[in-house]
Amino acid sequence: MKIYFTRHGKTRWNDEKRFQGMMGDSPLLPESVEAIKALGQQLKDIPFEKIYTSSLKRAYLTAEGINKQLAQPTEIIRTDDLRELGLGTLEGQLIPVIEERYPKDMVNLRNHLDLYDPTPFEGEKIEDMLKRINDFVAEAVAKAQTGPLLFVGHGAALTAAIQALTGKPLAELRDMGGLYNNSLTILEAKSSQPPYEMIQWNDVSFLAGTGSKPDSLL
Repeated sequence: MKIYFTRHGKTRWNDEKRFQGMMGDSPLLPESVEAIKALGQQLKDIPFEKIYTSSLKRAYLTAEGINKQLAQPTEIIRTDDLRELGLGTLEGQLIPVIEERYPKDMVNLRNHLDLYDPTPFEGEKIEDMLKRINDFVAEAVAKAQTGPLLFVGHGAALTAAIQALTGKPLAELRDMGGLYNNSLTILEAKSSQPPYEMIQWNDVSFLAGTGSKPDSLL
């Protein structure tokens, strides 16, 4: 069974270089409408059994936009389990300012998740985030009748979770960089439980001409 993943459309806070996290949220940019439509067109002939999306507005609006483009629209299920990594007191803050305040922690968040410690800003542990997302994905795969499935989520969380689903250790989860907005990643699940096989990672080739510029700050 193939399982598809995408990050939500670009938001105002993405554009302003602000952390959003698990609780923060901001509106999708106008340019995201075309990017979401392009992604939906890329996926239009795939008969998804279900679409699972983060309960945050930027994600579920992305899921709804994709679903409108599908030849066979399907049920969309919102869940808190697919929310972004909790960033505690950093949420809503400007990233360049936080990089000056917590330089080591921000380097580890982007490059060395095995060394990342969110305690100074009351953030969510990487291990806790991986458990809630990947347990949810594995359960969805186990319940699926035929698949395929689509998961709509967030940059920091999905980047790490997808790589973990392929069996990589914590230290290697950021080795391939962060996910772009509206990118497409595909895994192959040969059984309900991971590890799954990586088929495609972070593709944005179909966004050419939409005016959407790749951005993977996290």
